[in-house]
Amino acid sequence: MSHPRPSFAQDLLWRLEAAAYVAVFALLRLMDIETASALGGWLALRLGPLTGSHKVVQRNLRLAFPELSEAERERIARAQWDNLGRSTFELPFMEELQPHRGRVEMVGAERLEEIRTSGKPVVFISGHFSNWEVMPCAIVDAGITCQMTYRAANNPYVDRLIRDARAKYGVQLFAPKGSDGSRELLAAMKRGESVALMNDQKFNGGVAAPFMGQLAHTAAGPTRLALRFGAVLQPMSVERLPKARFRVIVHPPIELEKTGARETDLEAGVAKVNAFVEAQVRARPLEWFWVHKRWSNEAYASLAS
Repeated sequence: MSHPRPSFAQDLLWRLEAAAYVAVFALLRLMDIETASALGGWLALRLGPLTGSHKVVQRNLRLAFPELSEAERERIARAQWDNLGRSTFELPFMEELQPHRGRVEMVGAERLEEIRTSGKPVVFISGHFSNWEVMPCAIVDAGITCQMTYRAANNPYVDRLIRDARAKYGVQLFAPKGSDGSRELLAAMKRGESVALMNDQKFNGGVAAPFMGQLAHTAAGPTRLALRFGAVLQPMSVERLPKARFRVIVHPPIELEKTGARETDLEAGVAKVNAFVEAQVRARPLEWFWVHKRWSNEAYASLAS
């Protein structure tokens, strides 16, 4: 289905945004990655708390960590801007964050080698941890054929720039269509290709599963794919180290039960995904993407009571 042609004004705005995107990236490329990362953190740490998004972060932290003092939650709220700013300003340098370039420490690399040589597809899952763009770099660097899903940018010119930049170091981004992108992802797994999905953001109509002490609607697509193909869910996480360096952890696979009760199996799998994400968030709360309304409107309404 073709999209409606944008108005002249909309198209012009998109082109100007894309030009600004190119200009900022070119300026950052005049620096080294460590300087750019530090600058991004410095700017976000000072500007982020002044935005309306900071209120979203504060409310999320109240839901996730009710046991913490307000002062401690505010410390996390402010500090997470540093990670987000660094991750943004590291984007022009992603080719330097391929593991073989030396800035990324791999834990569990033997598991990726096992996946590569087995010929059996897996469903990689992760969340928006640290600089989450490092995860697809690690998968591709290991020689695994994988469909890397992402949310396409609203601006088609910026979206093209993003995809072209990633393609230079082997990451082919793929924006699924429909609720789970089922047709495209099913075709990939039938070809024996793995798929990778972020599974930590609100998905209206998804499975309501426990997350950080609240029910959170979560996309069932990754679990559904794994159940259909008899595959495992393969979790990965990224941790930030000093000076724009990272640690990628390939965790033990999540085995799914197939009892014959389809919905029960699906709900149990989604609950395991949320438990994995929660464990990473609790371990390193400064490195998760808190600038997102993860829970239901009812959960946020409860904060006012």
